[in-house]
Amino acid sequence: MNITIVGSGYVGLVAGACFSEVGNNITMLDSDEEKIKKLQNGIIPIYEPGLKELITNNKEKNNITFTTQKEIAYKNADIIFIAVGTPMDTDGSANMNYVKEVAKDLSQYIENYTIIVNKSTMPIGSAKMVENIINKNLKNKNATFDVVSNPEFLKEGVAIRDFMSPDRIIIGSKSQKATKIIKNLYSPFILKSNRIITMDRESAEMSKYASNALLATKISFINEMSQICEKVGANINDVRVGIGSDSRIGYSFIYPGCGYGGSCFPKDIQALSFIAKQNNVETKILDAIEYVNEYQKNLIANKIIKRFGENLDNKIFCIWGLSFKPETDDIREAPSIYLMQKLLQSNAMIQCYDPQANINMKAIFPNVKYYNNKYDAIDNADALIIMTEWKEFRNPDFKIIKDKLKNLIIFDGRNIYKDIELNEFEYYYIGGGESHYLRFYLESKLHLTNFKKGCNDEAA
Repeated sequence: MNITIVGSGYVGLVAGACFSEVGNNITMLDSDEEKIKKLQNGIIPIYEPGLKELITNNKEKNNITFTTQKEIAYKNADIIFIAVGTPMDTDGSANMNYVKEVAKDLSQYIENYTIIVNKSTMPIGSAKMVENIINKNLKNKNATFDVVSNPEFLKEGVAIRDFMSPDRIIIGSKSQKATKIIKNLYSPFILKSNRIITMDRESAEMSKYASNALLATKISFINEMSQICEKVGANINDVRVGIGSDSRIGYSFIYPGCGYGGSCFPKDIQALSFIAKQNNVETKILDAIEYVNEYQKNLIANKIIKRFGENLDNKIFCIWGLSFKPETDDIREAPSIYLMQKLLQSNAMIQCYDPQANINMKAIFPNVKYYNNKYDAIDNADALIIMTEWKEFRNPDFKIIKDKLKNLIIFDGRNIYKDIELNEFEYYYIGGGESHYLRFYLESKLHLTNFKKGCNDEAA
């Protein structure tokens, strides 16, 4: 099939790469000339495992091309995916300006029967809106089209796998013809079992928001439980095992941490809340999700200030992990941003390392030091802070860390060292205060002899 994808961001590039891999002719359209030039030269603007290899391979086969010219992109396209940004507006709603622009453009170019697919996350009623805009401005009155809602459910870091082997494919349509064609398009990805779900367009749009809201609920719930655990002396990691073993709950998305970020959850929760308020529906759960997450994003900073004091003059902190999750360079709404803001406001100095997100974060905090080696970033720091659970952080050389840190203190925002005996380290994590395996060193410097004796007595 001849497919045009409008928007060469995260969703568009992943969709384009995967559709081209199974033999479709893909044209990627974007108004950003610099981005298109980079893509034409094999430079991928985002980091996603496997994406560069897929695009390079299919570009060599001429299965995927990149352009800024609308006439080229829309001419002879059987299916046009709208995958432009719908950023959060100042009132919390989804900004639909880019989508509306695309709809107006389509009304000027489509000539034959065309299926227009809303792939971006859009509010309920967006398919109808796009349909109305095209009908109102349609240049060729003989042209026919259908608008379909096909929300994406990709997880950054494993997006290629998710697209190639999806949990489900939702098709929201009022046209049997369009539904059949989109089913055929996705058939190479569901050879082993049929995971296509069809419904009306409004339900498809709502499914995306409801899914993200429920996942965000699980995260905020376990984070709120972690706050209670710290107060009552319970260990959230044990509690997580206890509740996750219930088949009705499961272990997914109940890892305590320093809050969720990224492009989906924060934006979609606010957009869904905005939609509800427009329809006079009170959203106590959605409001609570946001509240808990905002609190959680400041938790590590609060632990640091409690340990070192409000004034962090001349204190140096090393941060490992800047992206909102592993296997991506995406820092949108990342908890690390909140932490860095708080530390800098308290006059601290920061040294950072992230395998992929250094450049993106440098655009926000240009005066912070960034390193290409995780151990170099630790030099002479007063504490090490873990903010993203990249695999390379899970089992580091603690002897090197010990030799480089000024004080042997670790703040673990992702609880990745919770099961390791961190002998000689002062260790703080989420949902348990100080680790049960904690042993302090430098007793004379830190005056913690009595505390150590108390820990030993408790362990005994």
